Amino acid sequence: MAAAESYPDGLLYHPEHDWALIEGDEAVLGITWFAQDALGEIVHYEAPDVGAAIGMGEAYGEVESVKAVSDLISPLSGVVLEVNEKATGEPETINEEPYGAGWLIRVRLTDPTEIARLLSPETYRAHVAAE
Repeated sequence: MAAAESYPDGLLYHPEHDWALIEGDEAVLGITWFAQDALGEIVHYEAPDVGAAIGMGEAYGEVESVKAVSDLISPLSGVVLEVNEKATGEPETINEEPYGAGWLIRVRLTDPTEIARLLSPETYRAHVAAE
C-alpha cells in the first residue's frame, strides 16, 4: 500500500523529486512521495555501487515501475557509503515508506555548500503544486 502524501520537515528537497536528510558530513537520500506516486508500483531499484561518486543533479541509479523506468537524480554530490538492501530486495518498500524504510542510499558529502541550493519543505510543496 502506498504511503499518504507528505513532505516531512527536517528534510531538504531537490526539484527533481528527491529528498536529503543531512547528518553532519553525510546524507541519506531517497525519492519523495510525489515521485513514487507518479511512478506507480515500483518493481525494481537499480542502485549505485558502494564507493561510487555521484554528482548533484546527475543520475545515480534507476527505479522501474509498472509505468516506466526513471533515473534517480542526486540532490547532492557525494560518495556512496551504503545502499539500502531492503529497497533493492523489496522495491515496494519505496512506495510504502518513501521517507523511512524506503530510503535509497547514504553518501559522504563532497561539497556541503550544495545543501544551500536545496528546497525547504514549504518551497518544495509549492513546487509540486505548480506541476
